[in-house]
Amino acid sequence: MSQIQQLYEGKAKILYITDEPEILLAHYKDDATAFNAQKRGKITGKGEINCAIASHLFQLLEREGIPTHYIDCPAPNQMRVKRVKIIPLEVVVRNIAAGSLCQQTGLPVGKILPNPLVEFYLKDDALGDPLLTRDRLLLLDLATPEQVNLLQEEALKINQILIAFFGRCGITLVDFKLEFGLDSSQEMLLADEISPDTCRLWNQAETDPDKRVMDKDRFRRDLGNVEDAYQQVLAKVLSC
Repeated sequence: MSQIQQLYEGKAKILYITDEPEILLAHYKDDATAFNAQKRGKITGKGEINCAIASHLFQLLEREGIPTHYIDCPAPNQMRVKRVKIIPLEVVVRNIAAGSLCQQTGLPVGKILPNPLVEFYLKDDALGDPLLTRDRLLLLDLATPEQVNLLQEEALKINQILIAFFGRCGITLVDFKLEFGLDSSQEMLLADEISPDTCRLWNQAETDPDKRVMDKDRFRRDLGNVEDAYQQVLAKVLSC
């Protein structure tokens, strides 16, 4: 790659155009945000840690038959990815009640759900990323009915794979967010990242509700030791 030009900067990554039209370069940042970017900070080394975790998990999912945008990592905080048009939806999978699910329903934190819950949120910071019903999603023409079905199917498959993987690492996968995009041939690919920024992860060796947290909730809730928690996740992921 001889030249790169910035295409987009988000909260956690910068995307660059490369001299290969169908390939982008994602630069993972150390910046941390929460509550729709109302809280901002930095987590030292987060970019490299999240890039390494996401790279490992994308490759795991590819081996399990889940198509992703991942290509390779030319540098510790950089990932080459296939260019996709992001579907403006956040697909959230919940296995255990936490976060907004508890705030909006009154369910106790830690309640194991009888079945994984798949939710769709509109990717729109100005609107606060609202939860969408299926009918609203279709009304907004964000995806076709067939694509919505595929999003749900892929999310549940990914959930099964990640529950098993994190379980081997001694980590409970509480919930997580996914994003998908369409490539130039209209194939749906898993995009964005999978990391402690986008997952709730609990250390199975800890019973204390604060000490067990290994994800961005440590930053959101001012629990401290954020960098150490991210590093622990990376070490466990790479050793499994």
